[in-house]
Amino acid sequence: QVQLVESGGGWVQPGGSLRLSCAASGITFARYTMGWYRQAPGKQRELVATISSASGRNYVNAVKGRFTISRDFAKNTVYLQMNSLKPEDMAVYYCNSHTEGLPYVAYWGQGTQVTVSS
Repeated sequence: QVQLVESGGGWVQPGGSLRLSCAASGITFARYTMGWYRQAPGKQRELVATISSASGRNYVNAVKGRFTISRDFAKNTVYLQMNSLKPEDMAVYYCNSHTEGLPYVAYWGQGTQVTVSS
């Protein structure tokens, strides 16, 4: 059974920091690209950042220079360090994993709320 369990969300003031974690089980972690997506109220879910099995990173322009994605292969965990948070970063953040070849298989976590307000 595949599980992606997110943690680390919460409330923070603008300019603050949070670190999200996503612990994966039931998959061969080293063979999957891991990613973070977010969905704000009334908006579509959007990509935030991904990290490949070779640790290649990709970020949406809105978070470049502020967010850092990383992964710990020993712990089967992916992280999202979020600095200089803005009100527009407020959303539910979802962990995603997907295979890097065929067949394409993807999994989602349950989401964790990030609230940025004063």
